[in-house]
Amino acid sequence: MIKSFFKHYILFFLFCVAQKAIFFLYYYKEFYADCGFGDFIDVVVHGLPLDAAIAGYLTAIPALLLIANVWWRSKAMKYIFKGYYIFCAVLLALIFVGDLALYQYWGFRLDTTPLFYLKSSPKDAFASATFGMLVAGAVDLAVNIWAFMWLCKKFLKRKYDAPVFGKVKQTVVLTILTALLFIPIRGGFTVATLNTGKVYYSQNMRLNHAAINPCFSLLESLSKSSSFATQYRYHTPDKADELFAAMQDVSLQGGSADTLGNLSGRDTLLKPGKPNVVIVILESFLSKAMGTLGGIEGVAQNLDSLGANGVLFTNFYANSFRTDRGIVSILSGYPAQPTNSIMKYPRKSQSLPSISRSLAQNGYDLQYIYGGDANFTNMRSYLTAMGFENIISDSDFSISQKLSKWGAHDDVMFDKIATQLEAGEEKEPFLKVIQTSSSHEPFEVPGFNKLEDIRLNSVAFTDSCLQVFVNRYRNTPYWDNTLFVFVPDHAMQYPVDLDVFSVERYKIPMIFYGPALARTRVKVDVVGSQIDLAATLLGQLGIDHSDFAFSKDMLNPANPHFGFFTVPDAFGMVTDSGAVVFDNVSEKIYSSNLPETPVLEHGKAFLQKLYDDLDKRGNKKFGE
Repeated sequence: MIKSFFKHYILFFLFCVAQKAIFFLYYYKEFYADCGFGDFIDVVVHGLPLDAAIAGYLTAIPALLLIANVWWRSKAMKYIFKGYYIFCAVLLALIFVGDLALYQYWGFRLDTTPLFYLKSSPKDAFASATFGMLVAGAVDLAVNIWAFMWLCKKFLKRKYDAPVFGKVKQTVVLTILTALLFIPIRGGFTVATLNTGKVYYSQNMRLNHAAINPCFSLLESLSKSSSFATQYRYHTPDKADELFAAMQDVSLQGGSADTLGNLSGRDTLLKPGKPNVVIVILESFLSKAMGTLGGIEGVAQNLDSLGANGVLFTNFYANSFRTDRGIVSILSGYPAQPTNSIMKYPRKSQSLPSISRSLAQNGYDLQYIYGGDANFTNMRSYLTAMGFENIISDSDFSISQKLSKWGAHDDVMFDKIATQLEAGEEKEPFLKVIQTSSSHEPFEVPGFNKLEDIRLNSVAFTDSCLQVFVNRYRNTPYWDNTLFVFVPDHAMQYPVDLDVFSVERYKIPMIFYGPALARTRVKVDVVGSQIDLAATLLGQLGIDHSDFAFSKDMLNPANPHFGFFTVPDAFGMVTDSGAVVFDNVSEKIYSSNLPETPVLEHGKAFLQKLYDDLDKRGNKKFGE
């Protein structure tokens, strides 16, 4: 029995270690081609603590069963063990295979994010996968399950015969060994408990990621999912308040215009009145797709033209890496969180301010248009709480129109809204938010093969659809009084080996365009991010934005100008003088031309205040 205990632990441990080799080989060509065998050994060695911890967790139940098995020699015990092996085989295979498939898109090891997507909409959670990927994943899953079960059958046979004295001895020893599992689970005897940061050892983040055990990162993420008030405690409350206040829109600080700065000096871009507002949220667009922003020529040609003839924000950043975070940042001016999505918590998200609510209070009619499933990631609950009663989604398209894995492709979706507008029956002024989807992975677009790279080709496809839509809109009765806002939900990971901690990964375009502009061919070079759209747009419309504590009017020169973004488990701050990225796991700084300065401390305060707000938000009933 004692030998069986060690066999269980060693089997679980080696199975975890073997997955590192699979991960390393799977991504060798994309991320590790410049790495040698020594780098792989370093990855394995530094990742051992997390592998040991997972082996400890998984051995705990067999250890207790072995103690029982010393005294109870029933055939039922054989089936209990077998059932546990099957459970572990399936669980480990799902985690390892899921992590292997997702890393190329997300750039970090498995956490609770995919569980949220699977819970909210299983169909859409798999929409990114091609048929080939699903087949390969199923095969990989089956191989992992078979391999684990074969190893269990081969190496975990138990002997039952022992005298009474031997049974007592085995029970005592097994009990001690079971208690000792606490050591690898906790990570030793130090005050600090084990966390993923333990395995970080290199300036090459890809090597650090390879060392992480995805079972452990998932478990750690689950343990953090709701303890908002205890996360990201960098400063005392008073110090955090002081630093955060210096980062807010000056209109939120109280006092007179003289003490606040040049509030009347805001750069006015719009004609007087209440223009119709059309916000187009572009799936996975990025600055690299625009020649006007120094990117690749010939990709988003239409967006280039719109930017050149409108107002182009040249130093603009996404707040995160996924759509659910991006939509909240855009509409509510609320920063994305590193370890959570506020959409996951309807009671909290329904208390957020939003552009739509503010416009509705000023007589605007609201509509949201999306070719995909509006129930995905709790989106419908959020949109409804933000005042959208008229939501067009995949259920409003025929089966023949839903040829994308996400629903209706962008050409079909834009055609539907253009046809609606051409009917001339809209109530003005209106806010229409249009969300595209065709440039989402797996980047499959219908009959469009302009570029060889499938990612850029999908962006070019949506860009061509956008051009057709804008041209059709010109012939509607609403054209002369319309402001368009074009902004991505997040940036695409392009090129695919772009590090998740690279500031360049989050740079996106934002464009104001249309006849409602009093000035055109304007470039706004101040630094900002998606959360600043709310205060900037409402400021131009002359609408109060004091409810948006995290949003700043980018066109008010008295305001601080910076961009903020998050990624599991890190945040970035971008200023005019440079950028800094801080990894909360390794507690290391990754920066471009900006050393550790007060900017980092301001970023920490910003994140701390965000989680203070997240913890308190929604504690009251909606409407109180």
